[in-house]
Amino acid sequence: MHRKRVSLVYGVLATVLIVACILATFAGAVHVPAGEMLHSNIVRLRLARIILAVVAGAGLSVGGVIFQALLRNPLAEPYVLGVSSGAGLGAVFCIILGLSALGAWALPGLAFVGALGTILVVYALARTARGAVPVHTLLLSGVIVNAVLGSILMFIVSVSSADDLHSVVWWLLGNLQISDWRLLQVVSAVVIGGISVTVLLAHDLNVMTLGEEPAAHLGLHVERTKKLFFLVASLMAGATVAACGLIGFVGLIVPHGVRLAIGPDHRHLVPATALAGAAFLVIADSVARTVIAPLDIPIGVMTAFLGGPFFLFLLRRRKPSYGN
Repeated sequence: MHRKRVSLVYGVLATVLIVACILATFAGAVHVPAGEMLHSNIVRLRLARIILAVVAGAGLSVGGVIFQALLRNPLAEPYVLGVSSGAGLGAVFCIILGLSALGAWALPGLAFVGALGTILVVYALARTARGAVPVHTLLLSGVIVNAVLGSILMFIVSVSSADDLHSVVWWLLGNLQISDWRLLQVVSAVVIGGISVTVLLAHDLNVMTLGEEPAAHLGLHVERTKKLFFLVASLMAGATVAACGLIGFVGLIVPHGVRLAIGPDHRHLVPATALAGAAFLVIADSVARTVIAPLDIPIGVMTAFLGGPFFLFLLRRRKPSYGN
């Protein structure tokens, strides 16, 4: 019965994703007849946007699953360890210093460097003299670094010029439109690789949710496993943020909803969450482009609008303990 339920969930999620992608191709701030779309660059731009939404939604969602398993905290998500603030700071410096003129890769490149730098700082702060990385210390280090970087980011924004401020705020609110297919290929490769590793080692995540001591007694190399998954989740989040800015709630809401439908077994939870996250972000972006057309709502604002009430609904309807 459980296998039938898992197969049903996979089928529903795949169908929703395919339908959402097809509808998103024809959804936009300005209506364009299908005949004209085929003879213009609109289809190409929308396909790039849809692909980035699929990749970003899957990466952020699976990143949320990983962090929730490692930290054994159902409220953890890719941004909890400061990855978003680090990437945001790198992007803001790029905009303020005018480095965007160096090429299309300047902003995402500095954003990715900022994310990686933050990862290294958080890891260095959490690491003990013996080389271990306690979960609680890792979480606390991430929260502190995130707060410090967030304060620096807000200070820079507050003293920016009007022209720079618009660009900074627009990027910080999230933007899925991408014109560089090479960047899209790199981000896709990072996310697909990260998800593949997570699927292959999903059993280790199941063991990690039991706690570090029980996991060690079961023969799992706890520290090596934490380092690997921490790196995988952070790289996926960093690549996603570098391409489309800051998008919240996806790594928090999607894993919760999928876990209620399919259970806590990460062998099924990870691929289902990737499908659900991809569909969620494609739908959210389609709504953002059409709900108050011709204005285009930033995707980060839309995910907050959709994710906040849904999360409250889940809390009211059922309050499960993590792992049950």
